[in-house]
Amino acid sequence: MNESQAIRPKIEAEEEINLLELLRVIVRNLPLITKITAAAVVLSVLYSLTLKNVYTAKATLLPPQKESGGGASALLASMGGLAGLAVGLGGTTDLYLGILRSRSVTDAVIKRLDLHTEFESKNADSTRAALQKLVNFQSGKDGIITITANYKDPVKAALFANTFIDELQKKSTQLNLTKASTERSFLEKRLVVVKQDLKAAEEEMKSFQEKNKTIKADSQAAAAIEGVARLKAELVTKEVQLAALRNSMTDESAEVRTMLAGVTKLRSQLNLMSGSSEGGGVIPSVGNAPAIGVEYVRRLRELKTQEALFEQLSKQFEMAKISEARDSSSLQVLDEAVPPLRKSKPSRAMIVILATVTAFFCSIFLVFIKEYLTKLSPEDSAILNDMKGTLKGMLRLRRSAIK
Repeated sequence: MNESQAIRPKIEAEEEINLLELLRVIVRNLPLITKITAAAVVLSVLYSLTLKNVYTAKATLLPPQKESGGGASALLASMGGLAGLAVGLGGTTDLYLGILRSRSVTDAVIKRLDLHTEFESKNADSTRAALQKLVNFQSGKDGIITITANYKDPVKAALFANTFIDELQKKSTQLNLTKASTERSFLEKRLVVVKQDLKAAEEEMKSFQEKNKTIKADSQAAAAIEGVARLKAELVTKEVQLAALRNSMTDESAEVRTMLAGVTKLRSQLNLMSGSSEGGGVIPSVGNAPAIGVEYVRRLRELKTQEALFEQLSKQFEMAKISEARDSSSLQVLDEAVPPLRKSKPSRAMIVILATVTAFFCSIFLVFIKEYLTKLSPEDSAILNDMKGTLKGMLRLRRSAIK
């Protein structure tokens, strides 16, 4: 215990001496630390003065919301099916961010503003890369899209942001029109076929009534017929929707799988109501009717089915034409970009402060290394000199190999 008590003061004395020694090293080399720090201050000031001011222009957009809409849009959405699809691109912020970042929109902005000359780029890829570094697109939780442009000229910074807005509106309008035109063309072709089927059903019913002196079904059979006709019309409509979706999506997409499930359900319901006899099935409520009555029921069912299908497709076709006639973008510009009055960067004061602090601590580290090297033992000095000789030899070999 006596020995440990005697050693402890010595350790504390050594620690105190070491701290004082470190402080002495700093004070002794204070001129060197001051010179290095002052040089860093001067260099950082000169460097910050060479940096050009950068100005940030900002614009905000509000994409069309799914739940909003009036007039023709509300009517289209209320009809469902392909008419609902005809409302437009609608509602997703990520979709419009993808369009903004697309190569087609970027190239349109480059061509419109002649940025090849502005950036003095060698090729189109370097121009795109330079523009993408200057312009940033973000979306907030509220769905608002923010376009931020940074450039040395405040007027051109605002011009970059506003040009992206214009090109986004043009592209979204073009995509909406293309989508509406495709749906209108698809419905038009389908409507021609349905018209022919309806005309054939009417002619068959007319011939049957003339031949059989106009036989009528009872009220129960007529109600069952209308129910089957509605189911079949809905099934055909769903099949048309499914075909339209498959033109632009794969069978693995959520919308296609949902539509397939709806078609399967309608078919099962139709089979339950129609039965499974030859010639398209016999309605259970009239299964025991005379042969002429059953034939009348079949022809009446086909006629009403074609009428319901023709009515549904006609509405959808008219709505598709209305959607195609619209030529304006549904994007809303909340704030256009204006030339900023103050620079956004560089922060010259921050550059000087960081350079000064870094140089100060680096100079202290340097003087400690210098002090350590001056107190090396002869053995350590020999090792250090050997390492220096080895490094110099490697450098000479490398230079001779290069020559």
